[in-house]
Amino acid sequence: MSDMVAIEVNGRRVEVARGTTVAAAILMAGVAAFRRSVTGEARGPLCGMGICFECRVEIDGAAHARSCQIECREGMRVATG
Repeated sequence: MSDMVAIEVNGRRVEVARGTTVAAAILMAGVAAFRRSVTGEARGPLCGMGICFECRVEIDGAAHARSCQIECREGMRVATG
């Protein structure tokens, strides 16, 4: 089994170590704004443990996934807002 997995972040392929959270992979891809507030402000992870809900993204078509709580899986497709 490979120590790396490849995911897609906003259409861009990113390879990360197995066990990496989606939030960390998004940041490694150079994306800082994970979503937008209702007033349009850029939002990103604050707590890193699933309490603040600022890290929500779309994963494989499912909206509002807390990216700091989910490990990357091979072929996962992530979209930030």
